[in-house]
Amino acid sequence: MGQDMQDIGELERRISAALERIGRGLDAMAAPQPEAPAEAGTDPAELAALRAQLEEERLANAQLQERLRAVKERDAIQQAQVQERMEKLTRQLDVQGLELQRMRRTTIGLREQLRQLREAQAAGLAEPALINKAMLTELDALRATRLTEMAELDEIAAALDDHLTEAENA
Repeated sequence: MGQDMQDIGELERRISAALERIGRGLDAMAAPQPEAPAEAGTDPAELAALRAQLEEERLANAQLQERLRAVKERDAIQQAQVQERMEKLTRQLDVQGLELQRMRRTTIGLREQLRQLREAQAAGLAEPALINKAMLTELDALRATRLTEMAELDEIAAALDDHLTEAENA
């Protein structure tokens, strides 16, 4: 798309320069001249043809400017959509990162509780407080797993929503 923008810009510049040259030529021809005899080379038909060409160039310039405006508008819309999608993905990654950190902390806590239970069992001690603490840690691990899965499902739903929106627009 960048090449198209450069091509259109170059064409617009060339057409504007041509229009300026033609306009200067017409202004010079239309400027009141002292009572000099008309040049033998100035033909009213040629002047009319030049004016018609000028009008064609102006029309072409207007069309190119409209195309350029449409391309710029389309580009701005696409950039806004890309930016919005990037922000959405960044938020999803942030949520997943937080859930992953929670999962890691819970896993570390669960491992520690299991280690303490193994030591208590090896020593022949039955500690109800350790069992309760291990159960609470396991519940936290299950909650963290559930939140991680919910974050993944949200990501999948968002991706599906994007695809459905694209399909509806197509």
